[in-house]
Amino acid sequence: MHAFDVLGDPVRRRLLELLAEGERTSGEMTDIVRAEFGITQSAVSQHLRVLRDSGFATVRPEGARRVYAVQAAPMRDVDAWLEPFRAFWGHRLEALATEVARGKKARGET
Repeated sequence: MHAFDVLGDPVRRRLLELLAEGERTSGEMTDIVRAEFGITQSAVSQHLRVLRDSGFATVRPEGARRVYAVQAAPMRDVDAWLEPFRAFWGHRLEALATEVARGKKARGET
């Protein structure tokens, strides 16, 4: 499965966001995702399997629990693919930073 096929799903993106905060058990993530998306435990497990099988996450047993962690390599591959496109938004972000700094200066903030 291509990285963007993995990242194209909002449930999998949310699972990766949770893992970016640190290791989590499958139970923790299932509870959060079920509440936010209204999907079954089985559906969450399928999304976790896709993340494992595509290399975006690893899992290790810890007693009866399964602890997941994000894998950086696929994210670096996505980042590398996006590199040529940064020129389209880089100057706009710089302009935004300039305007934010001007607004802070005008308000007397540092």
